[in-house]
Amino acid sequence: MAMSFRLPAACLVALLLAAALAARPAAAKEYAAIFNFGDSLVDAGNLVVDGIPDYLATARLPYGMTYFGYPTGRCSDGRLVVDFIAQELGLPLLPPSKAKNATFHRGANFAITGATSLDTPFFQSRGLGQTVWNSGSLHTQIKWFQDMKPKICSSPEHCRDLFRRSLFVVGEFGGNDYNSPLFAFRPLSEAHEFIPHVVDSIGEGVEKLIAEGAVELVVPGVLPIGCFPVYLSIFRKQPEGYGPRSGCIREMNTLSWAHNAALQRKIERLREKHPGVRIIYADYYTPAIQFVLHAEKYGQVPEADAARLLRSAGRGRVQLQPDLQVRRAGGVLLRGPFQPLELGRHPPHRGVLRPHRQGLALRALRRPAHPRQQAPRLINLHACIFKRRLVQSCLQGRVWDTDACQIDDCYW
Repeated sequence: MAMSFRLPAACLVALLLAAALAARPAAAKEYAAIFNFGDSLVDAGNLVVDGIPDYLATARLPYGMTYFGYPTGRCSDGRLVVDFIAQELGLPLLPPSKAKNATFHRGANFAITGATSLDTPFFQSRGLGQTVWNSGSLHTQIKWFQDMKPKICSSPEHCRDLFRRSLFVVGEFGGNDYNSPLFAFRPLSEAHEFIPHVVDSIGEGVEKLIAEGAVELVVPGVLPIGCFPVYLSIFRKQPEGYGPRSGCIREMNTLSWAHNAALQRKIERLREKHPGVRIIYADYYTPAIQFVLHAEKYGQVPEADAARLLRSAGRGRVQLQPDLQVRRAGGVLLRGPFQPLELGRHPPHRGVLRPHRQGLALRALRRPAHPRQQAPRLINLHACIFKRRLVQSCLQGRVWDTDACQIDDCYW
């Protein structure tokens, strides 16, 4: 299961939409459908379709409270990034692929909480069968997709035509794969050794979808797991082990960065192998770090760094108060998140964006005609280029020495 790390979905949606549409010609047609694969970050309810486990908190309030007015099985209090993408592209919210009596002609969401890139036997062969909760790996989800084809198209030719006009979102994948050795308290180097296997598996999944007819795919990287509250609570570090600005665990963020670097290299190779296919990497890492560094800009706790708050709580409890205020047990009361703007009990307009707004994404996110027209980056990395090259060389050489491969402070 992807760890609890709340991201402003409206901010991430611009990133993914830009990735999806950056390479589309100005006169391109609209997408006919979206097919989404992933884990709890984009699970629209597949985990709860066949019944709600007693231990599953996401099937109860406050999940779903800000948009739908009731829990939907999403690991969110409202919409997911893929929901925003569908709405901005004028498509209905994607139904979970396991939903009964649903129509999938405009797309489907195959994501399920706990999903990994690798299949379960990989973990079992390494003695990690008890620390991975794999309810449907990437390749299992692709099998679901293949089994669904008779429901959405009448012939192989019809399927290929539909898929050629559709957007495929593959991930993110990898977070739950790395959870397995980390929750088993294995050395961090073992999680690094998973990276080639995880990335190769993602690449294999992308090629399976290309073989089915996909020509436009978005492949997101992983989030900075060193900022996840669960890891900040479990793994206690010396002060120098935390980012001086973010309070996140540096070596775990390095793991995320290493995965993303390897994934981008894989995508480059896939582009060369499939020149007629657009494969876009979506960067979750950079904006997520910005949410941590500048939480007040995104409606989060403005007086304190959330990661430092969780870490300083130590063995105490960080509590969510009824009035949505966050405080440390016995500590100072901190102002909580601002009230969300999308309050409402039901999706407006049946979850489809009004026609006058449907063109906003296409107009705003096409590739600028000149580099100067590009939107400014969230973070200025120019001062980090030299160190990034050193780290890149280290990663390419598969040297996992902590000192040699440590990412510099520009990422924290």
